[in-house]
Amino acid sequence: MRLRALLDTDALGLRLLGGEDELDRTVRGVMTTDLRDPSRYLSGGELVLTGLAWRRDADDSEPFVRILVQAGVAALAAGEAELGDVPEDLVLACARHRLPLFAVHESVAFATITEHVVRQVSGERAGDLAAVVDRHRRMMTSGPAGGGPDVVLDLLGSDLDLRAWVLSPTGRLIAGSKEAGPALPAEVCGRLAAQHLAATRTGRRGPHRVTVGPTPYSLFPVRSSGRSPQAARDVRETVLSDWLLAVEADASDWAEERLDLLQGVTQLIAVERDRRDAARTVRRRLAQEVLELVQTGAAPAEIAARLRVAAPVLLPGLGAAPHWQVVVARVEWDGGDVDGGPVAQSLLEEILVDPQATGPEPSDRIAVAHTGDEAIALVPLPAVATEHDGTETGILADALLQTVRDPLTAGLDGDGRVTLGVSAAVHSAEGLRGALEEARHARRVAAARPGQVCAAGHQELASHVLLLPFVPDDVRRAFTARLLDPLRDYDRRHRAELIPTLEAFLDCDGSWTRCATRLHLHVNTLRYRVGRIEQLTSRDLSRLEDKLDFFLALRMS
Repeated sequence: MRLRALLDTDALGLRLLGGEDELDRTVRGVMTTDLRDPSRYLSGGELVLTGLAWRRDADDSEPFVRILVQAGVAALAAGEAELGDVPEDLVLACARHRLPLFAVHESVAFATITEHVVRQVSGERAGDLAAVVDRHRRMMTSGPAGGGPDVVLDLLGSDLDLRAWVLSPTGRLIAGSKEAGPALPAEVCGRLAAQHLAATRTGRRGPHRVTVGPTPYSLFPVRSSGRSPQAARDVRETVLSDWLLAVEADASDWAEERLDLLQGVTQLIAVERDRRDAARTVRRRLAQEVLELVQTGAAPAEIAARLRVAAPVLLPGLGAAPHWQVVVARVEWDGGDVDGGPVAQSLLEEILVDPQATGPEPSDRIAVAHTGDEAIALVPLPAVATEHDGTETGILADALLQTVRDPLTAGLDGDGRVTLGVSAAVHSAEGLRGALEEARHARRVAAARPGQVCAAGHQELASHVLLLPFVPDDVRRAFTARLLDPLRDYDRRHRAELIPTLEAFLDCDGSWTRCATRLHLHVNTLRYRVGRIEQLTSRDLSRLEDKLDFFLALRMS
């Protein structure tokens, strides 16, 4: 609809204060705000309604109007209930920036204007759509959240007959409408997240159309409303942290009005996501304080005191301080021009959530700090299980990445890596420094492995891999090239599969029978291949030293 149509509607009580030449602008939505900087919630084309609570003095009007113009809003409507007449400084600022300005009579509720705009713009059933927009308006102010993303998804189901879900970048189900029926299977969630991240890395704007089996889905990015659209200079800064809205429908032929409504829903969900991030602030601060004490060599008693403060926050109702584990993560991008610390922090908070947990707030028992490019999680364990051999267990490195590897690999898109290290559980403050160093070293062990998403745990630090991260890169490359390049060259020329044969032979502890069975070869064929390996490398696979050299070369390659 046009701005002119709003002015011609007497029931809205709008009075034009400036911008008569701009009344043919198109209104694509409506948003109510009293924030000094609402740019994070704007996508362009909105009629912005404000009660002027953001204005403290005349100097505030110019920056507020400039922000609206940069965001591409259609017009500003200021209520007269707070200050009486609209201040002259706001009128002048709007005139300078050619932003149409309306005064809203104090007898007219913003909800009335919202409902009218929604009815005209969407052409859908006005009652439910007005509820969506009204809830959107209330959540973008300082009022209560009003039920979270599930309520909005329920309205999408009842009003537009759309089945929709909110997913994390790792594919965890955060919210779903009652109309959507049973929860999406974890496998489908993972595939949707992976395809969304892959599409995002190409730079294409959403929604992204994908199919899983016979079912089409449209994937809408839910970008954090805590930043302006221009704030993220590189998609890699946010690709591993933004949520997505998955709608079971093909949006490629949708009318512009319906697409606009869904974009408004993603803004609403983004606000919920930011509320969750704000709630994490205390836990992040606790982790940062403990980390600083540990790294500066503070007395165990001082660290223990901070842990006693952290335990009730992370585990409400727990009588005593729990055991703790430390998890270290690093996100690294080619070129090194993207700050990986905040990305690693957000990603680690998500990875440490039980993959079966749903809802936006299952991570309230995780405290993650970041320093430089490294994120460090302090994870309380209210009960540490004990295996039959007496070994205590908690978080296991392999299990952390089991369900998230495919989505993360798609988001990394060949130019990034995620590596994690997990410490053993410690019982007191005295052991926390050792746990931190243990987790860091385990992460370095993971970084020495091939692949884009790798993890290592404390159990592996007693083996030969303990030494690998400390071997200089050029030495490792020379060592592996000397042993393996002759075999790779031969495989390329003859398709002889000597490298896979060598890997299987070592994995079978040199057993001819077991290795031949695994490779589906005759033993004589296997002996021929092993002989060719020994001939090309001048090594003897019956000698322990040569077996170990080959094993290490394969691990480092």
